[in-house]
This record gives sequence, structure tokens and C-alpha cells, in this order.
Amino acid sequence: MRQLFIATTLMLAALMTATLVPELGLAQGQSGQVPLPPGGFKPPPMPPVKPYQAVAVTPPGRYDDPGFVAFRKQLAEVAQHKDHAALSKLIVAQGFFWMQDKDLADAHKPGIANLAMALDLDAKDGSGWEALAGYANDPTGTALPDHPGVICAPADPSLDSKAFEALLQATQTEPPEWAYPITDGVEMRSAPKPNAPVAEKLGFTLVRVLPDTAPPQDPSQPAFLHVAAPSGKSGFALADSFSGLGADQMCYVKQASGWKIAGYFGGATQ
Repeated sequence: MRQLFIATTLMLAALMTATLVPELGLAQGQSGQVPLPPGGFKPPPMPPVKPYQAVAVTPPGRYDDPGFVAFRKQLAEVAQHKDHAALSKLIVAQGFFWMQDKDLADAHKPGIANLAMALDLDAKDGSGWEALAGYANDPTGTALPDHPGVICAPADPSLDSKAFEALLQATQTEPPEWAYPITDGVEMRSAPKPNAPVAEKLGFTLVRVLPDTAPPQDPSQPAFLHVAAPSGKSGFALADSFSGLGADQMCYVKQASGWKIAGYFGGATQ
């Protein structure tokens, strides 16, 4: 996942929490603590988005080493079955790293214990295993500098960092508010529905993810992002059509016995 394991995913998670605020206000109104206006609370509409400078993005390439492809398939099956024992066999026996501002891995514990903490595999909602499945399904990979043979995924896209910095300053935004289409011609629709009219097709440029993005009311329905194109037009596009910037990464190394999980960048805070 650069499934929305991507800064985009984190944004959606935060916005899901934010959607609880009106419900809280309603509950308080019913108890008489906070009187509500007729018709209930309604957030103010977003101001129109101004056109912004398009910043070209080159999505990362696939890492198609046959052994690695087979390893990712095996990892996906392990994640699906939430098999701790099987997962432990897919992690390096020594030298597992867990990097944030420093290496958080406990050298006295096996790799599975450190990875379980980094991904929060014991989370009751299964989110840790879902994240692991997302990594298994990501086909990209990029070499990790100063670590021979180690690759990390999801790989970062290529873009002009100076142009991106200028874009942030011009729009008064932060990096997590931006994503990029993983395929050319992603359809931005007029409403968060698969059959809504297409307002514009998005190319390989950064796209602004608007803060009023919300999860679908029906969990069985696909998630949409509320986005603004460089033209200034806004609309809705399928969330899994995008990847974010600066996402957490899983790292792998090819050993004599095959591919193994070597480490992790990011993860749960300690």
C-alpha cells in the first residue's frame, strides 16, 4: 500500500476521527448541554481552490526480481492468515532495524517482536496485518543507500524538490496534503460515486487532497478523495488511485535462503 499507507491513508484516518465531531455535538445538544441551531450543526463550505502550478511526478518503477515477486506473494498469504509463526521465518535472523529518529529495534528481541511493535500487529481491529498486506502488494522497490542489497518499498516517486517546496509556500499547505496518481488519466468525478460524471482526468502531477475528505457512509462502498487539480477544479477520485509522499517503508534483503524482511522505517510511536 503505496496504498493509502501513504500519507494519504493517514489523512483519511484523521478525517474519520474528525467526522465524529458533529455527532458529539448532536449528543450534547440532546442532553441540553450545547444548544444547536435549527437543522443541526453544518460545517462551513470550503472556499474555492485557486489554480496552482503543476509539479510533474514520475511514479516509481516496479521491482520485478522473480524471487522478490514470489516472496511478496508468500508474505501476502501470511498477512491474510495473520500467522505470526510463518511471518517470523520471513524476517532476518539478525540485524533487523526499525528506524524513526533513531533505531528503535531491540537487539535482544527477535525480528518478529520488533516488527510486531512497529506495525502494531496486535491491534484488535487488525490494522497492523492490513498494513503488512499492503506492503506485500506493493510492486515497487528502491535501493537503500549504504545498505548493499537492501531495497525498500513503497519506493518514492521522482519530482523536482524545489518546485514542490515552492508549491507548498504558494498554497500554504503541508506535504501530507498532496498525493499523486499511480496511473495516468485518473478520473476526477463530480461526486463521490463511481458513475458520477467525469469532471477532469488527472495526469502525473501532484494533486491536492482537500481537508473535507471523508470516509464513505457505507463501508462496503469504495473510498473517494476530495481533490483539487492544478486547474483549480475540484472533484472526487478513488482513493486507491493515489499514493502519498514520504510514507513508511518496509525493507528487504536477498540472502542465500531467499528474500527476507530486513527492517522498517516509521511505524507506531513509542
